[in-house]
Amino acid sequence: MATTKKKTASPLGTVKDKFSGKEQLVDRILALLPSEEDATAAKTRLLAVSNKKLLRLAEVASEIKSKYGSPEKLAEATAAAVGKAKDQAYVARLAKLAHRTPARVLDLLRAATARTKAA
Repeated sequence: MATTKKKTASPLGTVKDKFSGKEQLVDRILALLPSEEDATAAKTRLLAVSNKKLLRLAEVASEIKSKYGSPEKLAEATAAAVGKAKDQAYVARLAKLAHRTPARVLDLLRAATARTKAA
């Protein structure tokens, strides 16, 4: 009995297939997520990141944009899920974190949502 393995594309192959290059992927990420730093500096920094991390960041950025609209609204939704929606300092801290590491805040929201469903 022979088993066949499904071939998965490498991160480089995925970047080339979906975005036709790393630079186009970085441009898309910068368009989806606003950056507090200079656009050229952010682009230079992101071009040095691995393809796998860029694909994850693009996935997170598109989810944030489609479900929440902005990192600030993601921070508000996360604070509400945690039960600290009225704590403005906490919301401001989450918003600042959402601009730097949006995937972390999205993971916090998912964890808080899973905890409330389990309870």
